[in-house]
Amino acid sequence: MTGTLAIDLGSSTTVVAWQPDHGPPTLLELAPYACGDPVVVPSLLWLAAADSPRPLIGRQVLEAGLAADSSPSLCRDFKRLIGSGDTVPSQENAAMLLSPEQAGERLLQALWAALPAGIEPRRLVLTAPIESYRGYRRWLQEISTNLAVEEVALVDEPTAAAIGCGLSPGSRVLVVDLGGGTIDLSLVALEGGEGRAAPIAQLLRFAGRSLEDGRQALRCARVIGKAGLALGGRDIDRWIADLLHPGGASDSSLLAVAERLKCRLSEAEEALEIWCPPQAPLQPLRLSRQQLDQLLEERGLLLQLDDLLEQVLAAARREGGGGDSLQGGLGNGIAAVLPVGGSSRIPRIRRWLQEHCGTIPLRDERPVEAVVLGALALTPGVQIRDVLAQGVSLRCWDRRSNRHHWHPLFVTGQAWPTSEPLELVLACSRDGQSCLELVLGEPQPQQRSEVVFRDGLPVLRPRQAGAATVRPWPQQPSPLSLDPPGQRGEDRLRLRLWIDAAGQLQLEGTDLRSQAPVEPRSLGIVR
Repeated sequence: MTGTLAIDLGSSTTVVAWQPDHGPPTLLELAPYACGDPVVVPSLLWLAAADSPRPLIGRQVLEAGLAADSSPSLCRDFKRLIGSGDTVPSQENAAMLLSPEQAGERLLQALWAALPAGIEPRRLVLTAPIESYRGYRRWLQEISTNLAVEEVALVDEPTAAAIGCGLSPGSRVLVVDLGGGTIDLSLVALEGGEGRAAPIAQLLRFAGRSLEDGRQALRCARVIGKAGLALGGRDIDRWIADLLHPGGASDSSLLAVAERLKCRLSEAEEALEIWCPPQAPLQPLRLSRQQLDQLLEERGLLLQLDDLLEQVLAAARREGGGGDSLQGGLGNGIAAVLPVGGSSRIPRIRRWLQEHCGTIPLRDERPVEAVVLGALALTPGVQIRDVLAQGVSLRCWDRRSNRHHWHPLFVTGQAWPTSEPLELVLACSRDGQSCLELVLGEPQPQQRSEVVFRDGLPVLRPRQAGAATVRPWPQQPSPLSLDPPGQRGEDRLRLRLWIDAAGQLQLEGTDLRSQAPVEPRSLGIVR
């Protein structure tokens, strides 16, 4: 069974999803490394030596009681350092036997080897943080040469999270990432929107050929404001362990119990777990949601979240967003707040999000798997062969300006065939109009500078911005008949346009006056 494999490598957990060529996506439970619901692989490696052939990975590390090991054998929190150029490791990975890039490669190789029988990935897509996207891309380009897959692609995490939650291209989104080791708040503007190409994953390998030297533009969301803190779900586990057994926050078995209690409180008001301390009798440990709320308040986590949010809003104000809070003017431009990461399911954190969201939608349906599902949605499937080298525009009558103007239909970089038709309403430009012309053209690249000579030397001088020119197609499609004739300024035809698998621009529609269908037709080939 062929399809696409998506891996969201996280600081604390890694999520693996599979989508066959014909079927819905599912999360893979990769034995013996995965655990939990939804199923994830803890981003942990434990190896006796750097060249150990069979390191313990994920759930194996937890079950061996080595997740709190302070020796160099334990590799954790390596993801955020991959490709960042940061030579200052965290306290937990200061003496790891492997570099962050080596640890990430070993984890991905183990996950690849653990794929269920019968699964044959034809493409692999991974997610990357925006701030280290370029370095992450280089690292992935290098390690993927050892994987037997024809296509490899990369997409930035905020875009994947937003698309995975069903948001449209061009949206402004506040991503609240509460992981195991870090908290990150990012206000980002997604690619796409009116008159711009929708985001897609960036291909690094296609048809078995490396695209390392290709000229693809880096496709990332634009960061408007960002703030982070080196504190996360594992620190909350330590707080719980210290609350229930003072001085025991370093005991790996107690930390495992604390994590289970924390997770169960996402669904229940009170939780009970049995702790098996070494060389001691079993101990029942209880924790209520009220106790956890109070603990987060006392430890200052909510104040820290307030401070991070204010840093992001301050950066947005410098960008011209306006507003002093999410409920203020700034909030009007935000399409949604996206909580991702396991810690976002803690009830008190969910309430904090709701308190600060106001009327902004909180898209928290699938906080753990949203990124990996979005990565699948952004990766061209087998039916998508290419992207447009040239866009296509249609000349339309504008009632306000009382003249024709060029309206972009599909733009340079648009993936095709298109997934959904583009709807457009055409108006008549004169009384008694018996047909509507379809005048199509290619937008020409805007030159932002011009060459002038000073003292005999060529110098680039900025060119004033203006409307992009459009070159009409040499052969235009036949007009669309109107029966009865239309009147000046009347909205007359509702059209649906799309690009098929052969690169043909297709049209169908409805006459708004008679409700008669417009005969489907092919308008020509796009480039």
